[in-house]
Amino acid sequence: GRDRRFAHPAWRDNPVYRRLLQSYLVTADVLGEFIDDLDLDPRSRDRARFAVELAVDALAPTNALLGNPSALAKAVETRGRSLYDGTRHRIHDIRENNGMPSTVDSRPFKVGGNLAVTPGSVVHRTELFELIQYAPSTKTVHQRPLLAIPPQINKYYISDLASGRSLIEHTVAAGITYFAMSWRNPTAHHRDWGLDTYVEACLDALDVTCEIAGSDDANVMGMCAGAITMACMLGHLQATERAERVHATTYIVAGLDNGVETQIGHLASSRSIEAARTRSHRNGVLDGADLAQVFAWLRPNDLVWNYWVNNYLKGQNPPAFDVLHWNADTTRLPAALHGDFLDLQASNALAAGGLEVLETPVDLEKVGQDAYIVAGSTDHIVPWHQAFQTTHLLGGSGTFVLSTSGHIQAVVNPPGRGRASFRTAPDSHTSASDWWEASTVNEGTWWPHWAKWLKDRSGTRRKAPPTAGSAAHPAVDEAPGRYVHLR
Repeated sequence: GRDRRFAHPAWRDNPVYRRLLQSYLVTADVLGEFIDDLDLDPRSRDRARFAVELAVDALAPTNALLGNPSALAKAVETRGRSLYDGTRHRIHDIRENNGMPSTVDSRPFKVGGNLAVTPGSVVHRTELFELIQYAPSTKTVHQRPLLAIPPQINKYYISDLASGRSLIEHTVAAGITYFAMSWRNPTAHHRDWGLDTYVEACLDALDVTCEIAGSDDANVMGMCAGAITMACMLGHLQATERAERVHATTYIVAGLDNGVETQIGHLASSRSIEAARTRSHRNGVLDGADLAQVFAWLRPNDLVWNYWVNNYLKGQNPPAFDVLHWNADTTRLPAALHGDFLDLQASNALAAGGLEVLETPVDLEKVGQDAYIVAGSTDHIVPWHQAFQTTHLLGGSGTFVLSTSGHIQAVVNPPGRGRASFRTAPDSHTSASDWWEASTVNEGTWWPHWAKWLKDRSGTRRKAPPTAGSAAHPAVDEAPGRYVHLR
């Protein structure tokens, strides 16, 4: 078929390889049918199917040198040099990368050098986060600022990879005053930082953002786990009668409703959740590299075996790609926050209305701000139908946008790149399948569509401020700040 693992002509022309491929495909089919015939409940069947698929992918003949004609050809062509280089790569990854094949050649990249270079200043720093205010690139700016809350498990600069690929740069060019939080990379010393700690930090950032911008309120954007934190903050503001502090909200690849069937949800048993909790409690933190491994094994052919063949069997360097560099630049989660996220996964309290944050209930139905909700059609971490549920959870008017991309590429979606498109529909108060039926395809990316939506909710324009910060919150450092560099 179209499986690129078997693209080499030998799989078609050589009788030995042809026989090998046929027996591999037959084995895969037989094992799949065997699982289907077992008398299992749906969740157990999905887990069993996942385990069998992992084994089938691992046993692919292309993962071994003798079973990979293109790797053998490479060895002949390079007179064995590729095998020497492959062994060197393997030893490096055993020592430096938990035994997983490296997904990126990080040598060409430097944060603050050729990544995260949009001009800005750190205007507020606490033990938990830095707040960066980006310099205006237009003569006038909208009066209402934007505060961006990144995920806690990754560095914030996914929004600011490089010029032309930076959501921050794009938003600033639309005349929006952009403030970004940059989380500190916690150590075991910070094990007690939980959801309350992070929501309090977001409230602090919101106050500073409004003070510096001279505005009574701000628009707020959250990404992935940052959007979960944002939703908790909005619920708390609503419960304490301060909802008007936030005017409009943006949710990017956010899964607020864990009642929706997802691949991760299927695989998470109560026993595995408790084991994960015990481990991070013992270590004080959940290491981001461990979480990255979990996500990699959800798509092993793309994210594990592909690099195994490239790096070890063919002796080639992994690609040098900015998104992959960011993805490998993981952070840790404090044990308390990890535990809180596990509880949300298990109880679905955020969507079901049983959550308390900072001693107030969080009721998303009462969160009435306009919301712009972005999902990726091929996202394997937050499937789009899970992200779509956010439109039903919130009380305000929701604009749902489906980008043709995965979890990370949904964020890094600059205009003028390739064949990007996104879907929109007039009404989001339907089922996901009805929404899909009613939706139309828009050429290009969602960035300009969102920028227009945001500008419509950002108030009148005024002269751009000549300097960053304020008397109460002066600039203390250049962007991207210090915390982004903490290992």
